[in-house]
Amino acid sequence: MKTSLLTTVLIYLFGGFAIAQPIPPDSLYFGQTPPSNIPQIFAPGIVSLPGRREAVITFSPDGATVFFHIQFYPQPGTPYIMFSTYTNNHWTTPDSIPFTIGRTAAEPFFDYNGTRLYMYATNAINHVGIADLSYSVEQGSNWSDPISMGNPPNSEAWQYHPCIVGDTSVYFSSNAGDICRSQYVNGAYQSRVILPIPVNHIGSQTWGDPYVSADESYMILKSIRPEGYGQNDLYISYKKPDSTWTNPKNLGNIINTPGDETAGDITPDGLYMTYGRNNDLYWVSTGFIDSLKYTNYRPYVKNLIPDQLATLGEQFTFTIPDSTFIDDDGNNTLTYHAKLTNGSPLPAWLTFDTIAETFTGTPAIIETLNIRVTATDTAGASASTTLKITINEPTSIDQINEQREGVRIFPNPTSGLINVSLDAFSGNTAIIEISNLMGEILLKDTFKNSITINLSDKPKGMYILKFQIDNEIIIRKVYLK
Repeated sequence: MKTSLLTTVLIYLFGGFAIAQPIPPDSLYFGQTPPSNIPQIFAPGIVSLPGRREAVITFSPDGATVFFHIQFYPQPGTPYIMFSTYTNNHWTTPDSIPFTIGRTAAEPFFDYNGTRLYMYATNAINHVGIADLSYSVEQGSNWSDPISMGNPPNSEAWQYHPCIVGDTSVYFSSNAGDICRSQYVNGAYQSRVILPIPVNHIGSQTWGDPYVSADESYMILKSIRPEGYGQNDLYISYKKPDSTWTNPKNLGNIINTPGDETAGDITPDGLYMTYGRNNDLYWVSTGFIDSLKYTNYRPYVKNLIPDQLATLGEQFTFTIPDSTFIDDDGNNTLTYHAKLTNGSPLPAWLTFDTIAETFTGTPAIIETLNIRVTATDTAGASASTTLKITINEPTSIDQINEQREGVRIFPNPTSGLINVSLDAFSGNTAIIEISNLMGEILLKDTFKNSITINLSDKPKGMYILKFQIDNEIIIRKVYLK
């Protein structure tokens, strides 16, 4: 059988686990027939039993000890941890671990050296919060009471689903539903860092149950996202050279279902993923880890577009910031389009240059526009966000016009009637043209000294008044409200 790079790394990390297995190969994983890329229930009748919910399972690096997490059995109540060991050429019947008595203890995880069992637990030794990320150490044939990992990484609230990586740093879910990381430096954990978008999905609190490989090259998490198949689905994200994470990819509808999937953890040999589905534990081949890395990445919204203000009758220009959309295949793959969030096209005064990603135009009426901006990649995957443009009238059109010599227009804004006085041009004859912002002439007239014009039958918005007085051209704006 061909040895994968991942398996080679794991052999190194686990001190030759694949070379000198402590139990016969046909007894690993309770002697179950390994799955292919089609998920199978894990150890039915042994681990996965009818009438209860098995949520998380973890294996020691030598494969000889198994811990798994039970919820809501035999009745709704405190979750607890069960374990089984390979002893005297057979697996012991799974039983509850003694340290679960008198506390909630759940979501176990063996560290990569097999020296500690991590979990979240209430009433941990030296506890910080309600439920701490904690660990238990082996004591002969038993395990110690959970010991808090301290603060940080813990807080005064709940923490969930610890995953210890190769340098002993920890990933976990916070009480707020965010996936966090706490770096381990010189024997102490540093302050937690909340992973940014796209790992923590904007507007979604999913308590992501992170599993991160020992070398932190990839992460499996659960999330509810628009491209999903129902409730929480399992996704995979890969670490990029700049230490950010790619947009998580859905593991597909063979692994995910319309129901709730949870806790996608990888076995120590790197060959299988275990996860919770339909109240049972399932396992499946990890071939998807390599294959999905080279499929298309969906673009995503990295930063929301800030709201914009525009002024009636004045030129408006806005370019979508480069940091708005990210495509892990390369942002040059994206094309853009825009329309109102109700599906209507942009108003006539506003244009969107899809190449320059720029809006331009002169607002014709006072209004608020909610525009959906969409970026689509070459595979047809897209992401959208909203641009809000609020159009205000100038501080005072009347005041501006009164400060100008020559022509006075009032009231402005107007409900219909406008009065025009030539003022400095009193005694002269003027030709007036009124046009809309599209340049269409709506009215043309000649007057002397003053004139009253009725615009009440015209659409609301900005209009341009052009005066020709002798050889002088004067342009004014008037707003019909």
